[in-house]
Amino acid sequence: MRTSPSNIILIGMPGSGKSTIGVLLAKLASLDFADTDILIQSAARKPLQAIVNTEGHMALRKIEEEVLLKLDCSRHVIATGGSAVYSAAAMSHLKELGIVVFLDADLATLRSRVRDYGTRGLAKPPDQTLEELFDERSVLYRRYADVTINCSGLTHEEVCASIIKELR
Repeated sequence: MRTSPSNIILIGMPGSGKSTIGVLLAKLASLDFADTDILIQSAARKPLQAIVNTEGHMALRKIEEEVLLKLDCSRHVIATGGSAVYSAAAMSHLKELGIVVFLDADLATLRSRVRDYGTRGLAKPPDQTLEELFDERSVLYRRYADVTINCSGLTHEEVCASIIKELR
């Protein structure tokens, strides 16, 4: 891999395939896998949606930032929550840990993969549409990405192959 990254950090919208691709990529690259949504749920001792329902979306973002700032690992593929990019401090820390890969999927692809965004535990205001969320986050994903992979129309295996090719 081009800079021998200690970690490969996946960012992108919900439905972009971060968790699924992360597991496959970890197997292909002989790395461990970490899903920060699971780490957040473990730290909070409740599902993401329960955090949003009881404490609000900003509470979820704060917990996420705390979890990301404590992350200390090597030789991992790390699938972040879609809202990780709202924290400059967390993204700076992640960039120190490895190469940040943006899984760029178009809105139609995201819609086809995720049926109900209302139960995904999204760190967003209740009245924000998927289109508004997509537009807002896309700018942030591009800002922090070291590598961008266009995932639209690709299988998970093809996305993994593209990531590996980019990192060589």
